Amino acid sequence: MPTLSRRKFLKLAAALGATLAWGCATVRPSSSGWRERRDLFPQGVASGDPDHHSVLLWTRRPYADGRERATLRVEVALDPAFARVIATATAPVLAQSDWTCRVLVGDLPPAGEYWYRFVDEDGNGSRIGRTLTAPAPDDARPARFAFVSCQTICEGAQNAYRRMIWEDERAAPADRLGFVLHLGDFVYEVVQYPDQVKNGHRYDRLIKFPITFPKGKTVAKNRFWVPDSLQDYRVLYHAYLQDPDIQDARARWPFVAIWDNHEFSWQGWQSIQEFPGGEGWVPAQTLKVAANQAWFEYQPARVLAPGAALEAFDAPNVVDTLVHDFDDDGLGTEANNLAAINSLIAYRGLRWGRHIDLLVTDQRSFRSRDPGNHDEINPLFEDDTLGFVPEELMRQLDGGRDYADGHPPAKLSFGAKSVANYRVAEAAQTMLGAKQKAWFLARLRGATATWKIWGNSLGTPDWRVDPQNLPAALGKYPEGAGFALMATGDWGCAYHERAEIFDAVRDAGITGFAIVSGDRHSFWAGYAAKALPPAAFEPVGVTFVTGSISAPGMAEANEHNQKKENPLRPLYIANPGDGAPQPTVNLLLQHGVRSALEFASSGDLRKAHAASNPDLAPHLSFVDMGGHGYTTVRVDAGTMATDFVCIPRPLERSPGADGGPLRYRVRHEVSLWRPGERPRMRQTILEGDPGLAV
Repeated sequence: MPTLSRRKFLKLAAALGATLAWGCATVRPSSSGWRERRDLFPQGVASGDPDHHSVLLWTRRPYADGRERATLRVEVALDPAFARVIATATAPVLAQSDWTCRVLVGDLPPAGEYWYRFVDEDGNGSRIGRTLTAPAPDDARPARFAFVSCQTICEGAQNAYRRMIWEDERAAPADRLGFVLHLGDFVYEVVQYPDQVKNGHRYDRLIKFPITFPKGKTVAKNRFWVPDSLQDYRVLYHAYLQDPDIQDARARWPFVAIWDNHEFSWQGWQSIQEFPGGEGWVPAQTLKVAANQAWFEYQPARVLAPGAALEAFDAPNVVDTLVHDFDDDGLGTEANNLAAINSLIAYRGLRWGRHIDLLVTDQRSFRSRDPGNHDEINPLFEDDTLGFVPEELMRQLDGGRDYADGHPPAKLSFGAKSVANYRVAEAAQTMLGAKQKAWFLARLRGATATWKIWGNSLGTPDWRVDPQNLPAALGKYPEGAGFALMATGDWGCAYHERAEIFDAVRDAGITGFAIVSGDRHSFWAGYAAKALPPAAFEPVGVTFVTGSISAPGMAEANEHNQKKENPLRPLYIANPGDGAPQPTVNLLLQHGVRSALEFASSGDLRKAHAASNPDLAPHLSFVDMGGHGYTTVRVDAGTMATDFVCIPRPLERSPGADGGPLRYRVRHEVSLWRPGERPRMRQTILEGDPGLAV
């Protein structure tokens, strides 16, 4: 049974900006007079961050009659008919908090299934939600959860949630999901208005316009609108949470959420905005605070808000100020920057029974500037037609003065061109920042569950390609430049800090280390290793990236953007035999240039695999750059089974209750390894055909 006292729970609820509802020994029928009025609770209900004795509940009940506050009653029951109510409380809703309500329900038994609802003073009720508490920390039963990311209501449908709900409702109780881990881009702050969309489409997607910002501003040479006020960010959540499938998912499971970039700003870092089009840095401390406040108001998460106000987010008073000075970890020391990024600390841990220690980190608020996103590097690539960044050049940019054990080159070179190394006096790139990294490593070393799972919005596998094997007819890659990267900006090229983390795992003898990520709009499975051949390949764990719920991916973009006359097109997309387009980019990343070109020419996957470059990607066992859907994880004392559940491209909402058909379901199974051993992954195609992803 729970060991926290009511007084301690009250303090915890206050720290989380929530009202406390206390479980009671007496079970009784509801007396609230509830009658469902979903129209008065337009964003539905949600729950989040369960532990083994409590869970956070959420709703929004707006008023338009001029009042500043109202009171809701929350009921928690053991049954969906509310004949056995075990907790009730009254909670305020304030105009100041955009009429959102957070309630921490405490003194609940572990591993419990509960139903909840909110009722206003007139008996008008929200929809009914279902939630769960975590198993006790010593509970040895298998555990199961899903992880998701990247949903857009403007250019896609959330069919993946409908499939997830449909399967979960039909599963045996022991096989149902315990929670959903949302790894960011819950909303996309970049939206377009009708006059900015050519022919009303992007690719094959009909663009919809459910969002108009009360204020807003245009960016990227008037290609997009983005928020410019707190109310603008709130309008995003208003629209997203009226999507029926997002709302249904939040009503069925507790969510554990972390933001990525689009909850604040497309290319933002710390409290700074950057946009393509040469606009430079934009100080955005006020918008960072506004984004944090809106996230706090709409995500029921155990995060600490400034001032720990019970009823509302106590936003710090900041001023948009250019950030000039950075400490040795790349953290801007300007006071408004520090106040803005510390206005909400979202990294945290969650224990789920004996088998899961989940550590969730924030990759955006404390990261240093992207070392490759500098104008100084541009002269190296002025005449480049390939678009690949040499791996060694990226290592030099990432490592700064720490490159090669403190011996960085004076110049950065690509082929015959060179520029001064602008990173020569700067510390290595950090994604986490010093304080968060210290927290993360300490929690990781102290984790006692069977599986130590790092919930991380950004993927960790290398985006490695082998352009040194390109035929001369397709373009000239500098001789001796070696392997290259297709993309930069995430953990795939944060070599120094990634190695620091992976070395800590190795040195501490940590087993059961697994990384789950999003952001890449694609499915990836493989091994967590700090280096690839010709360096020593020493995996310390396993790593997975889930496809997007609905946001477009690289394969889709290639179908429309790679012109048929482009000689490089076969590396990315091909139509062997004039058939349907096939994402050869999957082969490029996992097997290399020769494999992709072979399939583009022959359409024979066996021949393509025979041409695989064994030194390119020993860290990968699966890549699908066109994958949409979600990923489920099941763990027990000996095994972790990770299933990619891929759906067809979600152009429109599926009419069926099951969310539509599946493209494939592929399982990646790994047995728990001992210290000093390497993990070994087994792959099974359970349904459908993953095509070029294997």
